[in-house]
Amino acid sequence: MTVDAVYLVQLTLNGIALGLLYALIAVGLSLIFGVMEIINFAHGEFLMLGAYAMTFALPVLGLLYWPALAVAILAIMLFGFMVYEVLLIRLKPEEFERSILVTLGLSIIVIHVMQYLFTATPRMVDTQYAFDGVEIGSIRITWTRIIGAASALAAFAGLYVVLRYTQFGRAMRAIAQNREAALMVGIRPRVVARNAVVLAAGLCGLAGAAIAPIQLVTPYMGQFLIFKAFALVIIGGLGNIPGAIVAALGLGLVESWIGGFFEIVWQEAAVFVIMIAVLFVRPDGLFKRGGMRVG
Repeated sequence: MTVDAVYLVQLTLNGIALGLLYALIAVGLSLIFGVMEIINFAHGEFLMLGAYAMTFALPVLGLLYWPALAVAILAIMLFGFMVYEVLLIRLKPEEFERSILVTLGLSIIVIHVMQYLFTATPRMVDTQYAFDGVEIGSIRITWTRIIGAASALAAFAGLYVVLRYTQFGRAMRAIAQNREAALMVGIRPRVVARNAVVLAAGLCGLAGAAIAPIQLVTPYMGQFLIFKAFALVIIGGLGNIPGAIVAALGLGLVESWIGGFFEIVWQEAAVFVIMIAVLFVRPDGLFKRGGMRVG
């Protein structure tokens, strides 16, 4: 294998790992939109809080990755539950503009509270794996990237089972596909919406905890990712979970390739260029919109 081919494979593997973490964020947005028909602009802060939870759990737990990961996910699920009970429960599906203002306001509050408490100084996160990884010839990928990607795949498999085969998941899909019919058969939309928000928060907590050992942790890190995730949801089709995953994987690859061969500044623009192009060609996204489709 030539040097250029090895470099391309390295970039591709890094892109897949990054794309799977993007997908966790985008799928969470799709879940909330599918059930509540709102866009949660504080979703990026769920990820940021997950990263900080991982940052503080690791030293307490002796740098052990898996227990710290579990603590971070549970902490953000609890935060998601509180956000729903205090704020989101008061929003109705037809109040789309109000939901944007409420969740955007929450986002700004959380960012500044975290900056006040922990300053804006970036934090580096270390785990038991440090910079160890797997090497195949000249190709190397760290354990933290491998575990983050594997955790995302496991989360998607678990989400598929939940949405397809459990009463919990069928109720969410029923509300997303036909709210009036779901109400007629006794499904309680508030309970379903709360479950969706908690589940989406858990996915975001997992993404934040997995990203923490890979990137610097700052109060603003969620802001850089939420608009990308929003664009991915539009590209994949609003409410279409497989579409969001495919779009996220594609973005991870594109960003990795751009970063490897061109000026890194173009990475941030890539998703929005793609989104604009998709909206002109397929206004509903690459995949069919709505109904919280899982396959």
